[in-house]
Amino acid sequence: MIFNRLYYINKLISHKHNKMVKVVTGIRRSGKSFLLFELFRNHLIDNGVREDHIITIALDDRLNKQLRDPDACLSYIRNLVKDKDMYYVMIDEVQLMDEFVDVLNSLLHLSNVDAYVTGSNSKFLSSDVITEFRGRGDEIHINPLSMNEICEAMPDIDWNRQWELYMTYGGLPMTVLYQSEKEKADYLKKLLKETYLRDIKERHKIANDLELEQLLNMLASSVGSLTNPQKLSDTFLSSGKMKLSANTIKQYLDYLCEAYLIDKSERFDIKGKRYISTPYKFYFTDLGLRNAKLNFRQIEETHLMENAIYNELIMRDFNVDVGVVEVREKDGNDNSVRKHIEVDFVVNQGSKRYYIQSAFALPNVEKVQQETRPLINIPDSFKKIIVVKDDILLRRDDNGIVTMGLKQFLMDSNSLDL
Repeated sequence: MIFNRLYYINKLISHKHNKMVKVVTGIRRSGKSFLLFELFRNHLIDNGVREDHIITIALDDRLNKQLRDPDACLSYIRNLVKDKDMYYVMIDEVQLMDEFVDVLNSLLHLSNVDAYVTGSNSKFLSSDVITEFRGRGDEIHINPLSMNEICEAMPDIDWNRQWELYMTYGGLPMTVLYQSEKEKADYLKKLLKETYLRDIKERHKIANDLELEQLLNMLASSVGSLTNPQKLSDTFLSSGKMKLSANTIKQYLDYLCEAYLIDKSERFDIKGKRYISTPYKFYFTDLGLRNAKLNFRQIEETHLMENAIYNELIMRDFNVDVGVVEVREKDGNDNSVRKHIEVDFVVNQGSKRYYIQSAFALPNVEKVQQETRPLINIPDSFKKIIVVKDDILLRRDDNGIVTMGLKQFLMDSNSLDL
């Protein structure tokens, strides 16, 4: 079974021949190498590029050990460029080559070479690669499989069943391909411990494994909750587990974000049009990894649905913040008081903006009022959307607020504009 990853193929196509090094980034095992070496390579061949004009180098292959030498690699590539037609150079795990920046910058001097690289390991994560080119690198970020990508490749599986699997085991390609749930769970637990966490510990020379593990447990148990390093430090202290300073926690959070295990969403004051420095929210890049960290003991669909909506918005290249709206209300003594209420997501892309609430269900009038209240109090005319779990027909109320089902939101790439 092959996941076509058309969204990313189209990104690569649109970035071809732009005189920059295309750097494919993303969490490990998300399919970066397959995207380049199989899918994009096949696209080039299908569109008339001769195979001898596609130069692929997998530096993690022992057979290519000699090409980890920068001068040998550059010489190898130059010797394969025999005419003035366009050549496509793809290098996997580029960080295994010393002075790779010099090599790639040298390739940029060749007008008929288009370069693509990936890179990630304990010594050099792919988030670093893009910074090395100082304006000459063009990032293509790849995420785990979306529900839409999985369902397109597995049309025979009922959507509700697929959602249960996705919510529990996430979208890493190998996880999806495993047949049994035990295989999926074992793979995720092993991958988290022996790849992701080991990479972070080795890269940053973390001596106390337990600190990082406990912090990740806390984040996994409170997905989508407002927090900050000081609050997490206080939680460590009050739980009696260990003393961990806010500064150390901030470092660990940065490490986890850098490795693409988690992503931070900052708070935005919608009326004041400014960011609020703290607290903020963290979401997991892959739901399966989140659940694996908790040994699949806390599968709360409400929070996982919110995380899935966040990941879908990120995959669609939106900037996603947590919204805050200030309202004035009467207290018990009939005094006017200010309150801050939350909008789950403030979603921006260029001139577009959407406000989105994740509401697992709207069983009664009180719940409807609770979810619409922050949206009604936003003083602008950008689109406002509530996503519910049930597969419902899209509806729009008198305030212009759209309510749609999760299936429609995830499966229709144009869902925000319906």
